[in-house]
Amino acid sequence: MAAQTLSFHDTWRPRANPWVIAITVTLATFMEALDSSIVNVAMGHIAGTLSASRDEATWVLTSYLVANAVVLPISGWVANRIGRKRFYMSCVFFFTLASFLCGIAPTLGALVFFRVIQGLAGGGLQPSEQAILADTFAPEKRSMAFAVYGMAVVLAPALGPTFGGWITDNFSWRWLFFLNIPVGILSLYLTQRLVEDPPYLADVRKKKEGIDYWGLGLLVIFIAALQMMLDKGQEDDWFSSRFIVYACITMVVAFALFLWRELSIDHPIVDLRLFKNRNLAMTQFVMFMVGISLYSTTVLIPQFLQEVMGYSARQAGMAISAGGLVLMFLFPVAGALAPKFDARILVAIGFVITTWGLWRMTNINTQITFWTAVSWRACIAIGLPFLFIPINTLCYTDIPQNKNNEVSGLSALSRNVGGSVGISLVTTLLARLTQRHQAFLVQHAATGNGPYDAMHNGLTGAWMHNGGSGPDASLRAGAQIYGMAQAQARTLAYVDVLWILVASTALLVPLPFLMKKPKRGAKVEISH
Repeated sequence: MAAQTLSFHDTWRPRANPWVIAITVTLATFMEALDSSIVNVAMGHIAGTLSASRDEATWVLTSYLVANAVVLPISGWVANRIGRKRFYMSCVFFFTLASFLCGIAPTLGALVFFRVIQGLAGGGLQPSEQAILADTFAPEKRSMAFAVYGMAVVLAPALGPTFGGWITDNFSWRWLFFLNIPVGILSLYLTQRLVEDPPYLADVRKKKEGIDYWGLGLLVIFIAALQMMLDKGQEDDWFSSRFIVYACITMVVAFALFLWRELSIDHPIVDLRLFKNRNLAMTQFVMFMVGISLYSTTVLIPQFLQEVMGYSARQAGMAISAGGLVLMFLFPVAGALAPKFDARILVAIGFVITTWGLWRMTNINTQITFWTAVSWRACIAIGLPFLFIPINTLCYTDIPQNKNNEVSGLSALSRNVGGSVGISLVTTLLARLTQRHQAFLVQHAATGNGPYDAMHNGLTGAWMHNGGSGPDASLRAGAQIYGMAQAQARTLAYVDVLWILVASTALLVPLPFLMKKPKRGAKVEISH
C-alpha cells in the first residue's frame, strides 16, 4: 500500500506514561554502560584470584568489547524479526544471567566465555533503548528523552572506575558482576509491565524476508578483527606483530566483501543505503568523534594522575567522576534547549566547548592539584550534552519509521568504535611520543652539560648530607635525575596528544552546518 504522510504519534501512543518507560529502559542501559568500564580497575585482582597474568586478564575486557561491537549494528535487524520488546528483554535476561556466571567463574577461560555472552547480550540494550525512546516520544519531545538516555551512556563509563575501585577494595571483584542481578530482575519486571511494541513493528515482522547469512558472517568477522586489532595493537607493537597484521588483512577483506554483499541484495542485514541520507551519514561521523573525545579523555586524565602524579586508582577515578555531576545537571538543560534552537548550532557549540576544555588541559604539568584535574573533566563534560542530544535528534531526520531500530544500532556502533579508536590512538601516541621526548632529554642529561652537572652536584651533596657515601650519593643523584627525565618526557607526551585532540575537535566546529536542518513539527511517513 502507498505510504501516507501522518504523524506516527497521531495514530499510536503507549499506554504507560512515556517518562516511566524512559526510566525503565534506562535502568538496563546504565547497567550495561557501567559494566563496560567498571572492570578496568580490577584487572590485577582478577588475575591474582584466577592465577593468570595481567596480560591474560585483559581478555576479560577485550572479549566483552568484541562481542558487544558485533551485536550493535545488527540489533535493529534482529529486533525487527522477533519484536523489539522481546529482543530487549532477551538481552536483559542473558546479560543478567551472564553477570551471575561471571561472578562465580572458577577460571579465567570460563570468565572470558561468560563475558562474551554478557557482551553479546549487552550490545542490544543501548540501540533498543534509543529506538524505544524514538517511538515512545513525539519528535518535538525526543530531546528530553534522549537527555535521559545520554545521562546513562555518558555518565556510567565515567563513574565505572571509581565505583569499581571502591567495590574491589572493600569487597571482591566478583561483586562487580553480582550487582547487576537485582537491577536486571527489576528491569525485566518493569519492561514486561510497561513497554510495548508499536503497531508498525508487527507489520515489519509479517514480511517474510530471508536471512542474510553471508552478510552476518562477514560483519562478525570484520568487527571482531577491528576490535581485536585496536585493543591489542599497542600491546603487541602494532604491525611488528604477525597477529595484528593478520587481523588487519582479515578486517579489510571482510569489510570489502561486506560492502559488496550488502549493496547487492534486496534485504541486507545492515541497510547501507541509509547512508545516502546526508544527515545520517554525517551524524555517524560526528558520533564517532564524540566517542573519541569522550573515551580518550576518560583514559587520559586518570592515567596521567596515576602514572605521573602517583594517585591511587580510587583518587584518579574520583577526579573524572566529578564531571558526572556536571552531566547530571546539563543533560536536562540541553534537552530543554534542543527543541528551541537549531540542532546544528548546538552541535557546533558543543564542539567549541569540548575544544576549549581540551585546550585547558594543554597546561598539564607535574605541579597540578586534584581540583585542577577535576576542572579538566568538568569543562569537557559541559560540551557533551550539546553534542549528544542534538546528534541523536538529527540522525532521525527524514528516516522512515521502520528504520529507527537500525539507525539506533548504527549510532551506538559509531560511538563505541570511536571510543575504541580514541583509546588505541591515545595509548599508541603516548608510548611513541614519550620515547621521542625521553631520547631528547637523555641526550642532554650527560656529564659536561652545565645545567645537568649543577643539578647532579646539588643532589649528590644532598644525599651525602643524609649520610650516603660519595659514590652511592652520585648514583642516587643520577637515578633521581633519570626519574625526573622520565616523568617530564611522559608529561610532554600528554601535552602533544592533547594538542592533537584540540586540533581535531576544532576542525569539526563547522561540520554540523553541512547537515540538513530538520523541519519543526515535521510529519513522519508510515506505511499502511
